Amino acid sequence: MKTKITSAAAAAKAMKALATKERAASNAWFFKPGPGQYGEGDKFLGVTVPQTRSVLRDCDLPLPEQLKLLKSPWHELRLLAVLHLSRSFRKADPPQRKAIYDAYLAHTDYVNNWDLVDSSASDIVGAYLFDRSRAPLLRLVKSRSLWERRIAVLATFYFIKQGETGDIIKLAGLLLNDKEDLMHKAVGWMLREMGSRGNMPTLLAFLDQHATKMPRTMLRYAIEKLPEMQRQYYLKLPRVV
Repeated sequence: MKTKITSAAAAAKAMKALATKERAASNAWFFKPGPGQYGEGDKFLGVTVPQTRSVLRDCDLPLPEQLKLLKSPWHELRLLAVLHLSRSFRKADPPQRKAIYDAYLAHTDYVNNWDLVDSSASDIVGAYLFDRSRAPLLRLVKSRSLWERRIAVLATFYFIKQGETGDIIKLAGLLLNDKEDLMHKAVGWMLREMGSRGNMPTLLAFLDQHATKMPRTMLRYAIEKLPEMQRQYYLKLPRVV
């Protein structure tokens, strides 16, 4: 039986033991850390996602140690941290869930790439807010931070899975003029998921109202699962700037 990993230092050591220079180069290419790119300045150990999840299985870190990992300059350690936070949230009692939610939103500067957001926002922010006011999403979606805006959108995935569509419709409308391609992809993805999970009339109503104003990437993601004739109809609508 393996000894449980109970500190950020031990978790980092286990991750570094799996790292390779070849994988570090591959991760760096994939997550765009160059000047002016969305991941500018990020650093990579060279660990795969399956390897990260294998280390997670051996981790049992208290919240302060999870947050130490989240503050790491190494991308893969931050991924391990958000995966651990998500798992901890699912197992936590209500007071512990609030502590994790509050800590997560207090550390969004470190949830600073699309995979980190996508691995945690629904499980933590969406799950916490499901039976509460959604006002925090409106604050996040108006943030200057790309990653906070993406957290708001991905949080709605939890609601979508429960059959709720109001929040993604509201946020999508607010983000029609967002300048970031990663936001176009996120919004289109959530709209597509909404449609494919039994809310096709709501998706089509949104498209009928907004397709001519949607960024092309957002539109393409949103209509990806529509029949080809419908896809072509929306793609051929004249763009209104």
